[in-house]
Amino acid sequence: MSPPAQPGVPGGRGSKGPPARKLLCMCSLSLCLTYLCYSLMGGTGPAALRSPAALPASAAPGAPRSPTAFPATAAPRSAGAPGPSAAPPRASNGSREGAADTWLRAQLAPGEVITAQSGAFERDPQESSTTDEELSRAGSPGSRGGGSSTTPDYGEKRLPQALIIGVKKGGTRALLEAIRAHPDVRAVGTEPHFFDRNYEKGLEWYRNVMPKTLEGQITMEKTPSYFVTNEAPRRIHSMAKDAKLIVVVRDPVTRAISDYTQTLSKKPEIPTFEVLAFKNRTLGLIDASWSAIRIGIYALHLENWLQYFPLSQILFVSGERLITDPAGEMAKVQDFLGLKRIVTEKHFYFNKTKGFPCLKKPEDSSAPRCLGKSKGRTHPKIDPDVIHRLRKFYKPFNVMFYQMTGQDFQWEQEESDK
Repeated sequence: MSPPAQPGVPGGRGSKGPPARKLLCMCSLSLCLTYLCYSLMGGTGPAALRSPAALPASAAPGAPRSPTAFPATAAPRSAGAPGPSAAPPRASNGSREGAADTWLRAQLAPGEVITAQSGAFERDPQESSTTDEELSRAGSPGSRGGGSSTTPDYGEKRLPQALIIGVKKGGTRALLEAIRAHPDVRAVGTEPHFFDRNYEKGLEWYRNVMPKTLEGQITMEKTPSYFVTNEAPRRIHSMAKDAKLIVVVRDPVTRAISDYTQTLSKKPEIPTFEVLAFKNRTLGLIDASWSAIRIGIYALHLENWLQYFPLSQILFVSGERLITDPAGEMAKVQDFLGLKRIVTEKHFYFNKTKGFPCLKKPEDSSAPRCLGKSKGRTHPKIDPDVIHRLRKFYKPFNVMFYQMTGQDFQWEQEESDK
């Protein structure tokens, strides 16, 4: 495993550098966001400009997209200024986050500002297998919650101290199942969707969904759509300012194809990936309003979270390394949560058929437990030119994400290896 990168630009270099290089970087990213804004143009005037995050539910993969514009409901604010609902001052995490905040906000025109509209977050029904009946059953008084079958019938139901907040099709289910193997972790199995879909039900409903825990155990939950939900950071911060957040990220291009593949399995009549990915294939205009594309613009979504939480409370897990080196990634997760490293390489068995690791009990000779058939689907063949254009589209945003997190995930390496 490569040594941890130093805070700053990818490759471990500090965030400070020659003025000319910084100016060149900022100009490049500015041009990229200008292109993104142009790709979002649904008409011919300012009213047609849509924010990537302020889109209707119909923006889900395969769903028809309305040309209706969504005007901004909030004006840009400077770093640290209170936002809607008395947002706290922006978390201070050093120059790299300040630079990210300045760049992103400077480039977003009033018509592009990502707002906290209740309908702005992703409501793709394919994001989760959780049903209303399951949540109702888990949240009913006296229920054990959605924890594993080993959850004791004693202890106390607590609000989660740690949450897996994203991203969809990044590897969140694999991470959840692996961390649930730790004796000091109790996690709800279903996705509560509390901070995006069920917030009006209140914290007591949310608490009742959780499994019972003993003193010293950590309560966790996973809902990948939180990462792209504009109101989620403020709501989670209101619940617990010291909450620990985990984000599983994956090459945005591969993630988008996986997202499309999942939808295709449920709706085989939807258009091809190539048709959905472009506003204009001839001009090469990527349709960033399509949720499968939009979710992968990690830098824009992360900037929203950094208004409420410092980087020290957010762990970024590599979805690729979670497959190639699950024990290594789980060591980082356990350290982040303050847990003893109990989930190790002895807990994993690589399934060549599925193409990813399965869980097993080190002391047990029973067969390894793999994720369901909905995981590891074969991706449809995508035109290489489409993949190349998507990589060019994502590259500046990936670089910005690397700078914001201080980690180089090397997603561009896949293109250069070919």
